[in-house]
Amino acid sequence: MKIIIPMAGRGSRLRPHTLTTPKPLISFTGKSIVKRLVEDIVSICDQRIEEITFITGDFGSDVENDLIKIASDLGTRGTVVYQDKPLGTAHAILCARESLKGNVVVAFADTLFKANFQLNKKTDGIIWVSKIDDPSGFGVVKTDKDNIITDFIEKPKEYISDLAIIGIYYFNDGENLRDELQYLIDNNIKDKGEYQLTNALENMKNKGMRFSIGKVDEWLDCGNKDATVYTNTRVLEHNKLNDMIDGTAKITNSEIIPPCYIGAGSKIENSKIGPHVSIGDNTSIKDSVINNTIIQNQSRLLNARIKNSMVGNQVFFNGKNIDQEISIGDFCEIK
Repeated sequence: MKIIIPMAGRGSRLRPHTLTTPKPLISFTGKSIVKRLVEDIVSICDQRIEEITFITGDFGSDVENDLIKIASDLGTRGTVVYQDKPLGTAHAILCARESLKGNVVVAFADTLFKANFQLNKKTDGIIWVSKIDDPSGFGVVKTDKDNIITDFIEKPKEYISDLAIIGIYYFNDGENLRDELQYLIDNNIKDKGEYQLTNALENMKNKGMRFSIGKVDEWLDCGNKDATVYTNTRVLEHNKLNDMIDGTAKITNSEIIPPCYIGAGSKIENSKIGPHVSIGDNTSIKDSVINNTIIQNQSRLLNARIKNSMVGNQVFFNGKNIDQEISIGDFCEIK
């Protein structure tokens, strides 16, 4: 089994946080988005993971080393390949052509999920979906009575189905997928101006391949600030029975309302924290009231009264006891 993680996107909807950190490496509750995603996928695979391939932009050697370590920590080999231009989902996956062999899971690194299932290999592949109210911004599928997919449609202008593709796929034969992706590129077949994975899937279906749908209990998006803060809330709720306060954190004259995550070496003084707050390592907070918020590493917050917020790494913020909703990127100083 191989896992392919396309993650070359710029993450523009999550700026300013993605100006310095690729979106999949944004962390909350002690783990980056991509690390949590890969761990969840490995937990449902019933065979050995031979390789995890990360498809990135030019993110630098530090990011590449972090990704290789994620794979190594899971007992497998990690490789990094590059997508130089944002030409669509099909083009992104084909950048990992050397890994498109045998059983393959493809998972885009801006989504998390909660599910309890195992891979069903009775069909040629599985496409995971979730029911949504407005499917116009997603690829969607139609199915027959046996939950076999009959149609793939990319971002329909009119209502066709409410089963949105969440960005996680399983293929029994990676070579077949590779050939269909290459066919789109060779023949310049685009949809909405890009090479779309849904076009390759539709071609495969028309050749007699059968794809079933997989359903998740919960689909968690990390596309923008509000969605990421909500995802943090849900992850904290799912883990609330665990102790999420590091033993080296120092909490003085403060109230912590669970569930919260507080990282190593952090200091909380004269403050009320929670619920649904994630605080990274070596961050200090004083004289503050904070809830429903993500705060990264090595930041200092004074007199902050914030909610539904994100604060980056190495930030200094003096909130002056004003109720606020903020989104502050790395290395900022606000007095």
